[in-house]
Amino acid sequence: MGWLRRAIGRPPAADDAASSRRTVGPGERAAAAEEFSVRAGHAALPEVTGPADGVLTGAVIALVCFGVVMVYSSSAVLAYSRHDDGQHFLVRQSIYALLGLFGMVVLARFDYHRLHVLSRPILVATVLLLGATAFGLGKSAGGASRWIELGPIHIQPAEVAKIAMICWLSYSLSKKTRERIRSFKFGFLAPMPAALLVIWLCMKQPDFGSAVMVGLLTFVLLFTAGARLSYILGASALALPIIHHVVMGSEYRVRRIVAYLSPFQYRYDEGYQIAESLMSFGSGGVTGIGIGDSRQKLFFLPEAHTDFISAIVGEELGFIGFALMVLTYLVVLQRGFRAAFRAVDDYGTYLAVGVTMFIGLQAFTNLAVALGLLPTKGLVLPFVSFGGSALLVNCAAVGILLNVSRPRAGAYSHQHEEPEATPLGATPVNVRARVAQRGGIA
Repeated sequence: MGWLRRAIGRPPAADDAASSRRTVGPGERAAAAEEFSVRAGHAALPEVTGPADGVLTGAVIALVCFGVVMVYSSSAVLAYSRHDDGQHFLVRQSIYALLGLFGMVVLARFDYHRLHVLSRPILVATVLLLGATAFGLGKSAGGASRWIELGPIHIQPAEVAKIAMICWLSYSLSKKTRERIRSFKFGFLAPMPAALLVIWLCMKQPDFGSAVMVGLLTFVLLFTAGARLSYILGASALALPIIHHVVMGSEYRVRRIVAYLSPFQYRYDEGYQIAESLMSFGSGGVTGIGIGDSRQKLFFLPEAHTDFISAIVGEELGFIGFALMVLTYLVVLQRGFRAAFRAVDDYGTYLAVGVTMFIGLQAFTNLAVALGLLPTKGLVLPFVSFGGSALLVNCAAVGILLNVSRPRAGAYSHQHEEPEATPLGATPVNVRARVAQRGGIA
């Protein structure tokens, strides 16, 4: 109750002395009820006062629709060859897009404060699914076991694990005071077992890209919450020898590094994908050769509709089309960070930063690989590449981000340092604002 006494402006001693000889006012009753409900895990939710970010919504819908068009353009020949149906991938991507956009709308209207109840069960379920794929119960393809097959539906637990980690870690950090976050034991070390378990299970599949992504997202959220930079840099330094061992201990990863350094020297070997991707961008020029007219998709560029779909965009729509696509991603990132800055509490801020970085890191990695700036890695381009699990997870993540972006009563500036936080990240500033709205003492 100490933080509540400070919030209503009374010292503890005076409060204790007066409690036996005066009537408790309505403002203090409201504040006490606020504290009880927050500590019980069902705090009164801040009132939503406006709609979700329309610019962010429009940008994501544009990317999803653009992805459906480009999936059809890049996969029609392959679909006819494999399935005797040129629209095979188009139909599936369209269904995924409709389901994803529907889920995005639902989550945009589902108050993110209620997610904290689900964050731990979702993370546990995801870990179990990751364990199932890592130990031979998943579907194998391309030398890795990353999918769980449920009839026509293929689930990739590693995609869900990234969002599960963001939700769980955001809530975990929002419960801590800034002093505890800056401590090594409670702020930095406490979330490491869960993060390392997810990373290890990703590596067992093996899925090196997802493992690195989970690690990066963990460090980003710790940095955002205020963990000491020395701890993050120290952990990164300790991870470098492990990463070096993992990469250099795998023959195919070493070949990818060599091919990345000299793609045209290994034009018909490990450097084939990067070389063909660069040729796609070069063929497109400034304005492109026209949508649907790509030559590289005629079995020259592998994975043209998934990992290297951006190369087909560059070939068919040229530099201008590619630049507009990148600009749309930048709009998504800008609006995401805007939502994080304007969030009503720390929990919303951490969620928004995590989701924004999740989308941004994936987009950057995919585009960098297609442009030959990074070694080949199997990360899809968010909203554009073919893939049901990735598209559904990305749309769900944006739905959470859209809900955070909705204006709420009691928003406060993050420039003020507050010494104490409740389990939902609601500081005394929030409590005082809500008490004042109810006509009590502020």
